[in-house]
Amino acid sequence: MPASIPRAASDRAAEDLGNAIHLEHVNVQVPDQRLAMLFYVTGLGLTRDPYLMVSDTNMWINVGKSQFHLPEGRAQVLRGHTGLVIEGRAALLDRLASVAKKLESTAFAFTEHNDYVEAICPWGNRVRCYEPDADRFGRITLGIPHVEFEVPVGTAPAICAFYPEIMGMPAELRNGDRPVAVVKTGHGQHLRFRESDRSQGEYDGHHVQIYITNFSGPHRRLAERNLIFSEDNPYQYRFRDLVDLASGKHLFTVEHEVRSATHPMFMRPMVNRNPAQNNRNYALGHDQWLWAMGPDEYDRR
Repeated sequence: MPASIPRAASDRAAEDLGNAIHLEHVNVQVPDQRLAMLFYVTGLGLTRDPYLMVSDTNMWINVGKSQFHLPEGRAQVLRGHTGLVIEGRAALLDRLASVAKKLESTAFAFTEHNDYVEAICPWGNRVRCYEPDADRFGRITLGIPHVEFEVPVGTAPAICAFYPEIMGMPAELRNGDRPVAVVKTGHGQHLRFRESDRSQGEYDGHHVQIYITNFSGPHRRLAERNLIFSEDNPYQYRFRDLVDLASGKHLFTVEHEVRSATHPMFMRPMVNRNPAQNNRNYALGHDQWLWAMGPDEYDRR
C-alpha cells in the first residue's frame, strides 16, 4: 500500500482566537421604535428577533449570529461605525432608497463608496455595509465583522496593550492613514480603535457585548484596577474605561458587556429572513437567509 503524502504544515497560529469567542451585539438607545424598524429592517434588510423583546419599548435585530439591540430612550450614537457584511449591493441601495421619504427630517442618509455603502440611521449611527469576502471576513454572508471607534490621537498603542494584558484578547497595532488598534473578538470579528483628531461628543452609554472563555481572570484584573462598572449576574459583568496600564491614564470609554460561555443565551439560534422575498415574488423554501457561504463559494480559495 503506497505511503500517504504528508500535507504541507498549516499556520496553526492563524486559527487561534484568544479569550473572546464572539462579538454578539451592539446596543444603542433609539427614541422612536417605528423609525428604527424602517431603517434596520426595511432599509438594511435585517430581521427583528421574533422570540424576545417583542413589545414597543425595545427590539433586537438579527444580523446572522449577531444583533443590534435598540431599547427605547434618548438617542445614543456610537463614536465610530459598525461594520456589516450583507450580500447584494444593488438590492441594499434599493431598500435604502425606499425608506428615504419616510425618514425625511432625520439624520438618515446613505452613500456609495468603492468598498462599501455607508448608511446612517435616523439619529446618526453609521453602518458600513460590505459585500461578503472570504479573505477579509471569513465565511459570513450576513454578520457584524467589526465595530470601529474613533479614539484620541496617541492612544492606540496603549489600547493595543490593554486588551491582551487585561482581557486575554489578541491585539495588533496597524498603521494606515492613522494608527489603529485591532482587537480580536471572535472568528473574523474585531473591535478597532482608530486614532482621529475629529472632535468627539461625550460618551452617552452605548455598549458592545462579547463572550469570553476565561471569565474570572479578566474580572480579577479589572477589579484590581477598580474598572468593574456593573455586576449583572453570575454570567455577566461590565466595564467601561480603557486605561494606560503603565500610568493609569484614561484612554477611552465604551461599555463592554462581558458574558461567559456558560451564559444561557450563548449561541442561541437566530432567525434571519431573506429580504428579497415578498408576497408578489414568493418562492417556497427561500424564506431563510443563509448567513454563511456554501462549500463551493468558500473552499475554492
